[in-house]
Amino acid sequence: MTVRRSALLACSLLLTLHAPARAQAPRLGTITFPTSGQPSAQPAFVEGVLYLHSFEYGPAARAFRRAQELDPGFAMAYWGEALTYTHPVWNEQDMAAARAALNRLAPTRQARRAKAPTAREKLYLDAIETLYGEGTKAARDTAYASAMARLSAAHPEDLEARAFHALALLGLNQGVRSIPDYMRAAAIAEEIFAANPGHPGAAHYLIHSYDDPIHAPLGLRAARAYSKIAPDAGHAQHMTTHIFVALGMWDDVVAQNTIASRLSNWMSGHYTSWLEYGYLQQGRHARALEHLEQMHERLSGGAPPGSLDTATRNRLTAVARMRADYVFNTERWDSPVLAWSIEPPAALSEAALTDVFTRGFAAAMRGDMDAAKALSDEIVERNGRSGTARDLPAVSAIVEVQLRAVIAFREGRRVEALALAKQATEIEDAMPFEFGPPAAVKPTHELLGDLLLEADQATGAQRAYTRALELTPRRAITLIGLARAADRAGDVQTADAARATLREIWHAADADVARTAESLARR
Repeated sequence: MTVRRSALLACSLLLTLHAPARAQAPRLGTITFPTSGQPSAQPAFVEGVLYLHSFEYGPAARAFRRAQELDPGFAMAYWGEALTYTHPVWNEQDMAAARAALNRLAPTRQARRAKAPTAREKLYLDAIETLYGEGTKAARDTAYASAMARLSAAHPEDLEARAFHALALLGLNQGVRSIPDYMRAAAIAEEIFAANPGHPGAAHYLIHSYDDPIHAPLGLRAARAYSKIAPDAGHAQHMTTHIFVALGMWDDVVAQNTIASRLSNWMSGHYTSWLEYGYLQQGRHARALEHLEQMHERLSGGAPPGSLDTATRNRLTAVARMRADYVFNTERWDSPVLAWSIEPPAALSEAALTDVFTRGFAAAMRGDMDAAKALSDEIVERNGRSGTARDLPAVSAIVEVQLRAVIAFREGRRVEALALAKQATEIEDAMPFEFGPPAAVKPTHELLGDLLLEADQATGAQRAYTRALELTPRRAITLIGLARAADRAGDVQTADAARATLREIWHAADADVARTAESLARR
């Protein structure tokens, strides 16, 4: 999993904290998880586990604390709360909060274990103690996965033990996708899903397991099911779209992220950003602009960068990304949205990086080379600062090289520009990959295709666009480039196929977009 995705998913976590209160029990799926806790505390405990399976960590912790209030000696309720502070797929862990939760049960490992009245529950406590014990995070994560494997083997009837074992496997490589481990997790989740088609964790973990270019089609069944299994979990509604993006199913991307955004009270973040991207792929540029403007209006303003809390910074990042997606996917290089001040360019943040790159690229495309060079220098200076951890180091390098490439091309230094564009593709190809809006807001192979096409190297451009579509399937603007390149290369079949796909995904496009689709593709 990429650092970018981790940051964006962290934003979705924060959004769950703002979800509106519900008068009835939330619909989160069905599980069977017997414990020795008091019957009065069991519903809150099960609700916490259900929220856990959908990565709704804030509501999960609150549910487990309700169970603790109802039964102060309920060991598994403290186990559950402690587990909310580890987010395996996102490579996040709050040791202090987890240990504080466990210490409220009892002050020592031995005393806590004694609070678990059954052998099975003692194994759960042993596993969580391993997760938050001594050693590096990687070592503890590995030991925890082994502990969950032992628990699953000792109690094969316990689907929850198996589900949390699958999740532990997804986190073994510290947020970087490991196909062998992900396939091991998928095999476990498939068995759970077959035994209990209403299990939210089974569907969720299958989607994560299959979220790569080879396996994504295998996740479609789970994606279709998950939104119905947990209709009140915002992350469940959004998570389905990891598979829908992988397959270029833009209507589904928009529908599910609309629901997720509504469940999170339309707070700008991960869900609203993916929704913006979906609108743009549909060719609904007017709706995309309206959505972007609404999210920008919701930002809190006036606070200096150093005083921003995490939730506010994540909202800034989302809006900066939404604006960038709008500009790059509509190619409106003089759009008024570029005048917005989202965060000072010098800030070492994802929002500032996205902002500087977008405005610099747009300036170059308008022919304002002085502005483009100044913003390029800003990125170089930003990336060169020492002693400060930067967001997205690979993406920082990509956008620095890309902006230099487009400036060189606009100034007539085409050999240099193409070499730089190819360098950017090499950086991106070496990054960990999973589907979603592209890590680099201007996909590197797409930019290479644009430059090659303008340099009258149609065959090379066609190859670049084809590679871009492997990473961003059915991306509208890449399809336009492919059709143009294939036409010029004399490959009528490929050009016609690209146009047909474009017409299909633009079935609900704005009238002006739909009218120009064919002519744009043939230029």
